[in-house]
Amino acid sequence: MAGLDVMAVGQVARDLVLLIEEVPRAGRSVPVRRRRELLGGKGANQAVAAAQLGASVGLLGVVGDDEVGERLLAQARADGIDVGAVLRRPGTPTGLIVDVVDAAAHWRYLEDLPQATLLTAADVAGAAGALRAARAVLVQLQQPAAAALAAARAAREAGRLVVLDGAPDDPAALDELLAVADVLRADAREVALITGDPPRDAAGGLAAGRTLLRRGPSLLAVEVAGVGNAFVWPDGELFVPLTRTPTVDSTGAGDAFVAALAVGLLRGDPHDRVARHAVAAAGATVGHPGGRPALTPEAIRDQLGRIPAS
Repeated sequence: MAGLDVMAVGQVARDLVLLIEEVPRAGRSVPVRRRRELLGGKGANQAVAAAQLGASVGLLGVVGDDEVGERLLAQARADGIDVGAVLRRPGTPTGLIVDVVDAAAHWRYLEDLPQATLLTAADVAGAAGALRAARAVLVQLQQPAAAALAAARAAREAGRLVVLDGAPDDPAALDELLAVADVLRADAREVALITGDPPRDAAGGLAAGRTLLRRGPSLLAVEVAGVGNAFVWPDGELFVPLTRTPTVDSTGAGDAFVAALAVGLLRGDPHDRVARHAVAAAGATVGHPGGRPALTPEAIRDQLGRIPAS
């Protein structure tokens, strides 16, 4: 795996996306307007997005030894992703995420993610060579904290770009994770888990970013729900509003955001450009059902034009 730009560390699952008009009451049924079955999970979504943005990408995650796992790996290969580090866990069913989206773009997830579909610290140790070889490592903090910390440490020890996404399941691991991170991206709910209070406006998002900057990372990307994203780095800060794009399903927007953030930093782009392209990538993902991104150059250019003046 030498020479890869990005290693994405996180969930690999089958996504079943169901579009309905409204959630039925108990004892009632509704027709499904549209159905999609996709390679999904945060790790896989970030890997696909980074590959679409032109990076060479590998994936570290877990699937079962079942036929579903084989199909997902085949899809990842077709997407140009190196799956050599993905584990096939014997006796484990591949994870399933059912994404039910109503006409108001409200999603509800039904998740069958057995513990065995999550990474362990031992799994990460077995892939340490691949992590150290990549230029950037994206670590999904929905994985167990011990595994996330092992991945972040392996990358940091090799001098690689470490990008954390989310908030850890074990708050006690937070300080150690932030100490080895270059970038932290957190949505509004995750910011509340970390700081105790979700940001409610641009000023609150920037303030949260400044607070977290003192804890280790050199770039913070903080969501203000329904408004935009605050970006803070040692010598600057910027608030970028959400793009003017009708939302069908917000699933996967954060994953596209993280991938664009990492790829922009690897290119050496200025932070303000990186920030706007990350928001544009998220905007390009909310207009269709399911978390699978579709980050063509045309889609990114279109979304950049939809960002309101801040």
